[in-house]
Amino acid sequence: MDTDKFPLLARIDEPTDLRTLAASEIPAVAAELRRYLLQSVSQSGGHFAAGLGTVELTTALHYVYNTPSDQLVWDVGHQCYPHKILTGRRDAITSIRSNGGLSPFPCREESEFDSFGVGHSSTSISAALGMNISYRLAGSDAQAVAIIGDGGLTAGMAYEALNHLGGIKADMLIILNDNEMSISPNVGAMSNYLTRMLSEPLFHAMREKGKKLLSPVPPMLELARRTEEHVKGMFAPGTLFEEMGINYFGPVDGHDVSSLITTLGNIKKMRGPKLLHVITQKGKGYAQAEADPVAYHAVPAFDPEQGVKKKAHSAVSYTQVFSDWICAMAAKDERLLGITPAMREGSGLVRFEKEYPNRYFDVAIAEQHAVTLAAGMACGGHKPVVAIYSTFLQRAYDQLIHDVAVQNLPVLFAIDRAGVVGPDGKTHTGSFDISFLRCIPNMTIMAPSDENETRRMLSTGYLMDSPAAVRYPRGVGPGAQVEDTLEPLDIGRGEIRRKGEKVAFLVFGSPLQAALEAADVINASVVNMRFIKPLDHTLIAQIAAEHELLVTIEDNVVMGGAGSAVNEYLISTGKSQKILNLGLPDRFQEHATREELLADAGLEPASILLQVQQIYPSRDC
Repeated sequence: MDTDKFPLLARIDEPTDLRTLAASEIPAVAAELRRYLLQSVSQSGGHFAAGLGTVELTTALHYVYNTPSDQLVWDVGHQCYPHKILTGRRDAITSIRSNGGLSPFPCREESEFDSFGVGHSSTSISAALGMNISYRLAGSDAQAVAIIGDGGLTAGMAYEALNHLGGIKADMLIILNDNEMSISPNVGAMSNYLTRMLSEPLFHAMREKGKKLLSPVPPMLELARRTEEHVKGMFAPGTLFEEMGINYFGPVDGHDVSSLITTLGNIKKMRGPKLLHVITQKGKGYAQAEADPVAYHAVPAFDPEQGVKKKAHSAVSYTQVFSDWICAMAAKDERLLGITPAMREGSGLVRFEKEYPNRYFDVAIAEQHAVTLAAGMACGGHKPVVAIYSTFLQRAYDQLIHDVAVQNLPVLFAIDRAGVVGPDGKTHTGSFDISFLRCIPNMTIMAPSDENETRRMLSTGYLMDSPAAVRYPRGVGPGAQVEDTLEPLDIGRGEIRRKGEKVAFLVFGSPLQAALEAADVINASVVNMRFIKPLDHTLIAQIAAEHELLVTIEDNVVMGGAGSAVNEYLISTGKSQKILNLGLPDRFQEHATREELLADAGLEPASILLQVQQIYPSRDC
């Protein structure tokens, strides 16, 4: 680190060093931290805008609370880079999201300051409440603070936790990091003054003594409580939290670090459930990120002077194929409705929203609601399409079974980011969807091997009168020409792509290209299975009769995956067959590039050949 450019930050190896500084020095620390974040992320790439918005808040929390004895529980974790820099990982921050480098999210294995591993939203309040309950049972006075964004509060789990917190009156602070500026008129001198006043020990003591004094006269106590709420309500939108039994403070300016320190210091001494509403700006301090926080949410390495440059892609991504398909199908069928749980850009629905605004539904970070909403739409005679990442579909598993599959409703799941995903790591992997989908009755599951097959499969699933899922990977495919068609495929039919001898590769989805390369070396047959459910039993029986070794290949975990489905069928026929199942390992793969993760799983051509040779050494690999 350049000590001349960052004289204060260079002295902070952990939060205890931060707490040795005078409060008057902390604004300068925050300013250095923001500059260092810009310098480091511009070199490494990674999550950016969210971290810029929480620089002052992170600094103030570590200054006021005795971390790691006290714990900070970050929701989602996109905003955790400043936290990592202040907690002993400053000089390693440029390794973030790379193979062997820092995790892109808080990770318990990485640091004692990362109290809870995250990656998905709306878990922080539940986790922090659990920690605080545990601390009290152990006789500890440690505190766990939950930091959740306004987006995270759109998920039902957050309200389940708030309801529990208010019910048991646990000693706990929630920070609501509001970066949508929807309540910006409340931010300023008056609001900050009011919050500091409400958090002062004298005011808090007067309120508690007043409650005791009025408790023998319930009508007067209720009148006092409601009067306090209404007075607060004139200045701040805290009535909802107050009704849940949670003492509300704010909103306050999340970029005034000195005021944050004062307010947090006061609130820390209070007992009971508390929520501090903090207004921040995503991308704060970097003009380009302030202007377009969506584009700067996660960035590649870039020149800070020039900003992030959009890359021109010659190949069409799977997400783009979906985007084009849903607009084309919507033009043909007015029953089509598109649903996303807050992933409009990532799932390829930007164009659809513009062309069909009345048929587009972004339900925010509420995957469970998205799936049951689709079920209701299907009951009403429409044909809903749920565009969702594989890792997020896990959050709506009960709704998938109970609300869609049990009722056999025609809902199409367009599952993006299936298989290995890459630098976002183990919390975002799409490695499990085949396993958790194929055990569900009434479900049809498809895995395209290229871009054109993706479009055909989407049409296939959409035109069915029962639940269907099309799973496709992140990024671009092998470059297949996408036909301008909405014609479906024959359900449950695979195809032979290469005829060889003795060894046959049964491939499900995107590993087909690697299998074709490997097959050329050993003259193996290659079958593009296309459908995981229903399986093409006729084709499998034919291939099994003609070959000595069957090798199933998929970008899903082996356990319970498509290969397991082939095994089950072969066992049911009563015939012995030598078979090798290749897929993702029975462990959580760490963050790395997609190519590195596939190689780690043994799904690139050389590794496929090596594994075939180990079980069938007579082949010249």
